[in-house]
Amino acid sequence: MCFHTSQTKKVVALENRYDASLTKDDAREAYDIPRYHLNGFAHPDMLIIPQEGPSALAPALWGIVPGNKKPEHLSDYYKEAVRYGGGLNAQSEKLFEHFIYKHSAFTRRCIVPVTGFFEPHEYKSKKYPFHIKHKDNDVLSLAGLYTLVGEVVTFTILTKKASPLFAKIHNKKNRQPVILQKDFEQDWLKDDLNQNGITELINLNYQEEELSTYTVSRDLFSPKVNSDIASIIDEVKYEGVVI
Repeated sequence: MCFHTSQTKKVVALENRYDASLTKDDAREAYDIPRYHLNGFAHPDMLIIPQEGPSALAPALWGIVPGNKKPEHLSDYYKEAVRYGGGLNAQSEKLFEHFIYKHSAFTRRCIVPVTGFFEPHEYKSKKYPFHIKHKDNDVLSLAGLYTLVGEVVTFTILTKKASPLFAKIHNKKNRQPVILQKDFEQDWLKDDLNQNGITELINLNYQEEELSTYTVSRDLFSPKVNSDIASIIDEVKYEGVVI
C-alpha cells in the first residue's frame, strides 16, 4: 500500500528532472508550495507525467475514478470508494483484468513524482510510520495509471509484492509501490509497450541501496493533527522498532 507521500521540489526542478513542462503555468505558485505529507484519502491535487503527454507535468487527483463518471460525481464516488482504498493504489497483479485498470494499462500509464512516501510498520500491535526517500534527495518515480473524467485527470499508484527491504518495513501487508528505475522511466510511458514489457518493468526491483528509510512521528496517522509540516519527515526513533 502507498496512501501517504511527500513532494517538496519546486516545479522547475521537476521540469528539469523529467524534461517536461507544467501544463497550467498560472498554477505554478501553488505547486511550488512544498507538501510534506500528502494524505491520499484527502484526494490531493498532484502532478503526474501522463503517457498521452510525456513532456507534460499535468495536475491530477489522487484516487482513480472510472472514465464513465462525470466530474460532478467525483465527491460521491470518493465517499463510496473509501471502503476499498479510495482508488489510491492498484494491485499490479490485477492490471489487465480489473474493470478500471484494464482500460488504462496500455494507453494511460503515468509517472507520479514524489520526494518520498510513508509505509506503516507494526510493532507490538502499534503502527509506526517509516519515511522512504532517495538517499541523495532525488525524486522517486512511482508507476501509476490514470483516467479522464471529463477534463479532470484521476490517478492511482501501482503496488506489488514487497521486496526484502519493504517486507521488513511493511511487515503486515507486505506490499510496496512500484518505483521505476531512472533508466527505465521513459520506457514506462512508451505507446508500444506490450503486456510482457509492462510486467517486466513492474517486476524490476528498485536499487534499495539508493534509498534512505527511517521512522517518523506517529502524528502522521492522526486526523486531529496537521501533519503537512516540515518536521513530519524528520527522523523519530522508537525503542525496539528496527528493521
